Amino acid sequence: MADQPEQPETEGPSLRERTESVRFGVPTRGNRRLERFVDRAAADPQIRAWWHLQQVGSERLGMSDHSWVHIQIVANIALRMLRLADRAGIRPAMVSDHGMSSRDAEVVVLAGAMLHDTGMSIHRTDHEAYSLFLAEPKLRELLDGIYEEPELTVVVSEALHCIIGHRRRGQPYTLEAGVVRVADALDMAQGRSRLPVERGDIGIHSISAAAIDDVTIERGTDRPIRVEIKMNNSAGIFQVDDLLATKIRGTPLEDHIEVIASVEGETEKRLMREFRI
Repeated sequence: MADQPEQPETEGPSLRERTESVRFGVPTRGNRRLERFVDRAAADPQIRAWWHLQQVGSERLGMSDHSWVHIQIVANIALRMLRLADRAGIRPAMVSDHGMSSRDAEVVVLAGAMLHDTGMSIHRTDHEAYSLFLAEPKLRELLDGIYEEPELTVVVSEALHCIIGHRRRGQPYTLEAGVVRVADALDMAQGRSRLPVERGDIGIHSISAAAIDDVTIERGTDRPIRVEIKMNNSAGIFQVDDLLATKIRGTPLEDHIEVIASVEGETEKRLMREFRI
């Protein structure tokens, strides 16, 4: 039996208690393979530890949340966009390239979303690349018995493409990778990206993030996916134009998504008193 960890010197929940308190889930909508994969991943102690480390790393750098909460939001947004695209007849790579199904594409998207920031447990710089060698054996473990070869290798490889494709110059080739990339950027609603500015870290990134109040993803009229972003201050345009638009451009999702950002109310919220250099 392994030695039990010593009691922590600080008050509060232990590391084990914090990781075991994580509750992860997505709407599987009768997709049995997705359901089995989610159940295995949500109960996996190594994945929970990675999610904990991602958040620790982001806090060290004064960044916004990268914990399991971020993963949960990105996974739900990515599946939502994939399903809207599928409803509009847009075929994912799992169908067009491999002759598999849109339900297999959901597994790929969830796998990519779930492990896209795993490399932050090592270092922020090049974390997307570090995520690859951590995720590959873990995905094979989690998907064992859900898929057999050659489908197993196809699912794992396409999920890894989603992971590497989420970086700024990731150049995702597939619809699946495109939705993971954009979903990552859409985790910007109220309370998600405001931590830096609340700590007094003033800059265009923190101010623009604090200007975002709400994000909704619905079925569009001109395009299959409609993203509406409500802002309390026009500074949020930087978040939308520089960060989100960069993630959308050049992906297979580009022609299928419309983004509408607007400032709510007659007056804008004051986000800072002064700025000094």
